Amino acid sequence: MEKQTVKNMDSFSQCLFYKQSSLFLSERNMQLLEKNTHALKFKHGETIFKQGDTASHIALLNKGIVKFNFEENPNRNLILSIVSAPKILGGANMFYRKKNLFSITAIGECDIFMVDMQVLGNLLMQNAKYTLMLFERAMEMFETSILNYISLANKNVNGRLADILLYLSDHVYKSETFHLQLTRKEIAEFAGCSKENVIHTLTRWNEEKIIISNVKTITILDKQKLMVISRHG
Repeated sequence: MEKQTVKNMDSFSQCLFYKQSSLFLSERNMQLLEKNTHALKFKHGETIFKQGDTASHIALLNKGIVKFNFEENPNRNLILSIVSAPKILGGANMFYRKKNLFSITAIGECDIFMVDMQVLGNLLMQNAKYTLMLFERAMEMFETSILNYISLANKNVNGRLADILLYLSDHVYKSETFHLQLTRKEIAEFAGCSKENVIHTLTRWNEEKIIISNVKTITILDKQKLMVISRHG
């Protein structure tokens, strides 16, 4: 993990969280916020927050993609969600529990700003509108987890995988051709199925010209067909 100080990074003042905070906080409080924030770079596979650990910071994902992991037991891992920047990570700990409910792991290289939770909490106590804004932004990270579990509960493997590819295309990579940084095992953990099911389904869709699936690249050729599979899966 490569650590840098915010003082050497002009990008903090350009990040979405800083800009939104400046609408509610005084210049003095913005300086306090900046003083108690530091920048980190995480490489692929490095843990940003670990499930069960006590939370001391919230993380501002300024660049990159992360996955939310829940380890049900040592032999079973679930991917709850995958999100791309900009996002507030771990903000729910300020309003609920002080221990991380799940782990957050970098997919590829990520630029993160770590904000001291106690300092931020004191600022929130002074400004109700700022608290509401941060609460709304923090809760965004649960939206995809909820939608994914609705998919898991009501759809077969075809429907789940279609939902995942559409979600990754529309909300994470924002392209119909994307370099997939997840292994087939991780896709299976996201879809709640076996690795073999993932490989078989992607191979079949490749043959049916719905997608082009290489080792690390996915191209959606027939998005309408994928949406039909999603609806009826």
